[in-house]
Amino acid sequence: MKSIWFHMQGYRDLPDDFHKKYESVWVTPPTDELCDPKMVAKYLRWNVEELELADEVGFDGLGINEHHQNAYGFPVSPNLIASILARRNSDAALVVLGNTLPLYNPPMRVAEEFALLDCLSGGRLVAGFPVGSPMDTVGCYGIPPTQVRPRYYEAHDLIKKAWTHKGTFAFNGQFTKLRYANLWPKPLQNPHPPVWLAGGGSVETWKFATDNDYTYSYLSFGGHKAGKAMMQGYWDQIEKAGLDDNPYRAGFAQLVVVADTDAMAEKLYLKHIRNFYTKSLHIPSHFQAIPGFMTKKSVEYNMRKGAKALNATYSDPANATWKDFTETDQVVIGGSPDTVAARLEEAVRNLRVGHLMIIMQIQSMDRELTEYNTRLFADKVLPRIRNIWDKEGYVDHWWPQGATRNQVAAPSREAAE
Repeated sequence: MKSIWFHMQGYRDLPDDFHKKYESVWVTPPTDELCDPKMVAKYLRWNVEELELADEVGFDGLGINEHHQNAYGFPVSPNLIASILARRNSDAALVVLGNTLPLYNPPMRVAEEFALLDCLSGGRLVAGFPVGSPMDTVGCYGIPPTQVRPRYYEAHDLIKKAWTHKGTFAFNGQFTKLRYANLWPKPLQNPHPPVWLAGGGSVETWKFATDNDYTYSYLSFGGHKAGKAMMQGYWDQIEKAGLDDNPYRAGFAQLVVVADTDAMAEKLYLKHIRNFYTKSLHIPSHFQAIPGFMTKKSVEYNMRKGAKALNATYSDPANATWKDFTETDQVVIGGSPDTVAARLEEAVRNLRVGHLMIIMQIQSMDRELTEYNTRLFADKVLPRIRNIWDKEGYVDHWWPQGATRNQVAAPSREAAE
């Protein structure tokens, strides 16, 4: 199993009454009241140091993503942070999950910057192609909701062609028209970096993954228990497409905290978990459920089988107990190394995922506590979960060719052909 130390890069100092005083953590939180650039300067350095630490202690990959106008996670342009990590002498994957394709005009910018990062990193890049959240695409960048997915598909086709086409070509799309498309440089990986998709419940993303033989990662803070129905929908699509059940076709994001004992974990982390679920997920429905953004088919699926908001942790997270978070609803995996290793294996097998995005810096946690969490996990938990799928003999065809940590990366299927 591949472990990706994933950094949300949230703003760490939201006021205690944030969720009562302000409309949303995304789109409209007043930056002049809440965001101190001097603190941002410090936190950005912490963010990079924490990612570098994860590299040093042995995680298989380093994960970052893109969001805008929010305190939930403000990497803004993940490629800027990725460029710092790409120049390191490392054999860990650089998982940029990803560039939100509909936001780029023209999308050739994604093709160029990802190719540059792939070259700079020595072929260690995972190219994430998310559709994007309604908050980012519609709320922050003003894209009409019914255009988001058509723009995404067109951008995907342009980027893929730019990576693989021999010579200059013209592109005449609905949203992008280029007389001369001539990518400099081309990616180092052949034929291109592995493409990972990420989603929160759109059934179209599952089919797009199977049509292109991409991976799909479910990004949820509801935990594996609540996420089972959504991931099963993806695996049903895999079966329908006649593809194999290789767990490396899938990924999942999970909040994880570890301490020497279960009791110590509760003492160290409960306030930060409450803070995250109370403030970072404080998003009103008119921003996250915009009419026209999700198709009728996806809405129906989510209403019928999608993960439901869990009573204790979502209705009143400020007062939810450690037991609510870690046992009753299992939205967080936390405790001693023994507890965490056992519950992580349960989650990984329950969802059948080979790529685990492990979130260990939970918004308000400081640099020291994040380092303690990361080092203890790497020392006491990581060796126990790394070989979960080894006995079955699965090969990860979706891992970067230059990321050789712990095993030689398999060539992509397209490259093998």
